[in-house]
Amino acid sequence: MPIYNKAVETAERHELEAMQSLALIRMVRHVYENVPIYRKKFDEKGVKPSDIKSVKDLSKLPFTYKADFQENYPYGMFAAPLSDVVRIHATSGTTGRQTVVGYTKDDMNIWAECVARAITAAGGTKEDVVHISYGYGLFTGGLGLHCGAEKIGATVVPVSTGNTDRQIRIFQDFGSTILGCTPSYALYLGDAVQAKGLKPGDLKLKAGIFGAEPWTEKMRTEIEKRLGIKAYDIYGLSEIMGPGVSFDCECRCGLHVNEDHFIPEIINPDTGEVLPYGEYGELVFTCITKQALPLVRYRTKDIACLNIEKCECGRTLVRMSKPKGRVDDMMIIRGVNVFPSQIEAVLLTFEDLSPHYQILLDRVNNLDTIEIQVEMSEKLFHDEIRQLEALVKEIKRRIESAVGISAKITLVNPNTIPRSEGKAKRVIDNRKFD
Repeated sequence: MPIYNKAVETAERHELEAMQSLALIRMVRHVYENVPIYRKKFDEKGVKPSDIKSVKDLSKLPFTYKADFQENYPYGMFAAPLSDVVRIHATSGTTGRQTVVGYTKDDMNIWAECVARAITAAGGTKEDVVHISYGYGLFTGGLGLHCGAEKIGATVVPVSTGNTDRQIRIFQDFGSTILGCTPSYALYLGDAVQAKGLKPGDLKLKAGIFGAEPWTEKMRTEIEKRLGIKAYDIYGLSEIMGPGVSFDCECRCGLHVNEDHFIPEIINPDTGEVLPYGEYGELVFTCITKQALPLVRYRTKDIACLNIEKCECGRTLVRMSKPKGRVDDMMIIRGVNVFPSQIEAVLLTFEDLSPHYQILLDRVNNLDTIEIQVEMSEKLFHDEIRQLEALVKEIKRRIESAVGISAKITLVNPNTIPRSEGKAKRVIDNRKFD
C-alpha cells in the first residue's frame, strides 16, 4: 500500500522527536508572544518559552480547555492576525457561543496533506472519484476531506448530506470509488442500496473513510458487508484541525497520529499526570506547526491509549486507539456535538414548560435519533390540541436552530419526568457502541 509522505510517516523515533522539538520550541514562543491567554497561563505556571528545549519538556506547559475558547470568543485564541486567516470553521459551544477556529494559507496546506495521508492509506490515488457525504459549511468534515482528496489529485464529488436516493444515483452515474461520511450514514446508505435491489458489486465503491462519531468494529463489518468496501477510520477535532489528525492504515490496528504536526499525550483526567504508552486516559494534543490556532496541550475529553510500536504497514507514527468514551457529558449525534445545556437553554425560553426534561438517544435504521421529553405546566396541560401542536413545532424549530440537528419533541404530563435528589439524569443513551 502506498504511503503519501514516506520520509515522515516511516521516520525513526529519534528523527520524529527532533522534528517535534524544533517545532515545539518555535510554537511556544509564537503563542507566548501573540496570544494573551497563553502568556497569562505560562506566567501563572512559572514557565517561560526559554524553559522548553525539547518534547521532553512538554509536561511543563499548561493545559488548554474548551472553556478557553468560550472565554476568548471569537478570535482571542488566534495567534495570527485575521488578515492572515483564509478560512474560518466553527463548532457548537456549551454556552451557545460557537467554538471558532481559523486557518492561514500554510495551515490549509498542512490540513490538506494530513488528509491526503489518510486517503492514501485507504488506497486512494488520483484515479479515484471521492464521494463526500459529510456536511459542508462551518463543520470541518466536508471541506476537510475535500481538500485532502484534491491534494492527491482525485476527482471530488462534493455531494454533502441528505437526499439518499440522489446519493445512490450519483454512486451509479459518476462511478464513485471512495465514500466519505459518518459511519451511521454509511450503514444507512448500505440499507438503501439493498432496498433498491442493488448488490455491492453493482457499484464501483472500494473504500470508505468514516469519522465524526463513535463507531465499533461490529459497525465496520456491517458497513463493509452492505457496501462491499473496506472501511477506514479517520479522527480529528475542529479545535486541533479537523479530520486528519489521525487515520487508519491497511492494518486497521490503531489510528496513526500525524506526529510531525500534533503531539499526543494520555493523561489521568483527574490529576493531569502523564500516563505511559498502553494505558487508557484522556487524550491531549499539542499543535506544533499551525500558525492561526496552535494549541498547547488541548484536553480533548476523549478516552484512548497510545501505541508506539512500529506498525506492519511500515509507518512509525504513534497509533491511538479508537476513543472508547468521553470524560464529559457531550453527546455526539449524527456527527454533531450537542450539550444538554444547549437544549436546556432553549426549553427554558418557553414560559409554559416545566423545567423538567429528559433527552432520549437511540439508533434506528443505523442512524442516531434524539427525542426530547419535556413536562407541560398545569396551565398548558389543559390547552387545546391545536395549540400544543403549534408549541411542539416551535420548540422543534428553536432546537434545530440552536444545535443544528432535528429532534423529536414530546410533551408529557406534569410530574412525569423522574426527580432526583442528586444530579438529574438528563440523558438516557440507548445506543450501542460495543
